[in-house]
Amino acid sequence: MQRLIDAFINSVRAFRRLAASETAFQQELMLLALALPAGWFISVSWRGYALLIGAVLLLIVVEVINTGIEAACDAISREFHIDIQLAKDCGSLAVLISIAITAGVWVIAVIERIAGAPI
Repeated sequence: MQRLIDAFINSVRAFRRLAASETAFQQELMLLALALPAGWFISVSWRGYALLIGAVLLLIVVEVINTGIEAACDAISREFHIDIQLAKDCGSLAVLISIAITAGVWVIAVIERIAGAPI
């Protein structure tokens, strides 16, 4: 049980630090805050709502992992190194892909709402 408590404490510490200092994380938290009520009105089912919110949460998870990669790389060296650049670029690509997934899910949901039936 102590491991779970320690993991929770570590997670809260990371959340607070990211929320205080990482602009992308702050923006994605604002997106989540907007998505919660907007998704309720856009979705045509509970499954659709879960998918909309899940897509935004996926984006946040990928951003957290990307930030961790960047922090680890910066802790190793702040000087240019081709492998560190690749690690950071891959993290950035992962965020971009998750943005595309999230946007696609939301666009489909809006189309479903306008059309009045699931696609």
